[in-house]
Amino acid sequence: MGFLYRKLVRRILFSLNPELVHDSLIRTARSAQHVELFNSVLRFLTRSADLPVRAAGLKFRNPVGLAAGFDKNCEAARFLAGLGFGFLELGTVTLRPQPGNPKPRLFRLREDGAIINRMGFNNAGAWAAAKSLENLLPLPVPVGISVGKNADCSLEDAPKNYLETLKVMYEFGDYFAVNISSPNTLQLRSLHRGEKLRRLVEPMLDFAAGCKKTKPFFVKIAPDVEEADLEGAAALAVEKGFGLIATNTTVDRSAVSQRWKAYEGGLSGRPLRELSSAVLARTAGLVKGRVPIIGSGGVLDGPSALEKLRLGADLVQVYSGLVYEGPFIVKEILDHLRRAGWRPGSRG
Repeated sequence: MGFLYRKLVRRILFSLNPELVHDSLIRTARSAQHVELFNSVLRFLTRSADLPVRAAGLKFRNPVGLAAGFDKNCEAARFLAGLGFGFLELGTVTLRPQPGNPKPRLFRLREDGAIINRMGFNNAGAWAAAKSLENLLPLPVPVGISVGKNADCSLEDAPKNYLETLKVMYEFGDYFAVNISSPNTLQLRSLHRGEKLRRLVEPMLDFAAGCKKTKPFFVKIAPDVEEADLEGAAALAVEKGFGLIATNTTVDRSAVSQRWKAYEGGLSGRPLRELSSAVLARTAGLVKGRVPIIGSGGVLDGPSALEKLRLGADLVQVYSGLVYEGPFIVKEILDHLRRAGWRPGSRG
């Protein structure tokens, strides 16, 4: 079935505007997920034997999740869960609705198996996302919610902005991802630095600790992060007990052809794999198993997923892989992991 997608369906979809295709797919999924016959057929076609994993105090039916950015408004989660994912990360959600950056802002690099996006956290806002999830939950897999900063919010006010978003969404997430690493919001990545990161995450952790149920957190780091900032983030993660997601998209263009070097935005897909894996390995070496790690960036197939797991990730996420390889990617990755003899907790 994956072969059919790559040889036929992908050719049709890739002949159209990428953002138009994405928005149309989300609208279709939003409607289709309420048709039980469709959901049953989808689950049958994508099913694979479970590879259960436990991380961050949560149980996952397998280690392959969907990365944030695909379902920004948390509106197609039931459909996406039917694709065999072990977990979903939805969003990124901001407190107030915002349109994002001007179009065009999404580009396919077909020859590189990559995507450049400069979307800018376009979403309908936290209250709309919460309302959507209220109608879709519960799901058979854990749901993570990525939270970010409104573009018009200053860095000084960022902790409050993130916290207010968290308060709206807290009821609906099994875990939360703090997105400080998108390159498409001005100065956002400066939140990696020292006391800025501590000042950002401590109010959210304190809020969670005061709730009836304390839920886990992850901070999503950039592949272009300075070594000192990576060391600081890892040390703070160990101190405070939150996990890390390595990594977001990159602004580096050394792995793609010259024609794309002037395009602003975050690069994902195959050219990100090596850089992301290097940062993942360094992160794993710093935290030494004391906090959970999600590996993301360049996961397009079984071998790239296995690489992340062997480098120290407890879980992996796909985004560009879903676009390029289609709805059977999770099944294909899990089949490869089983053939390779991978087991949770192993690095082999």
